[in-house]
Amino acid sequence: MTTDFLIATFFNLGVNIVQTLVALVVAVLGLQFIDRKLLKHIDIEQELQKGNLAVAIFASTILLFVALVTVFGLRG
Repeated sequence: MTTDFLIATFFNLGVNIVQTLVALVVAVLGLQFIDRKLLKHIDIEQELQKGNLAVAIFASTILLFVALVTVFGLRG
């Protein structure tokens, strides 16, 4: 194993870790934006405590949507 291979491997690992952290930050900010701006009149936590299944499905759909947008947005 040469040092060039190790340097390339560690560089690739670093790029992947940075991309993962950026995706995580973008996803969290996206979820906060959707919760603050688009879901002003819905208290998801309170509805989930009441056992409202429709809100649980709706919230999971929003999570999937933000994840897909984040992944495809960062992949280019």
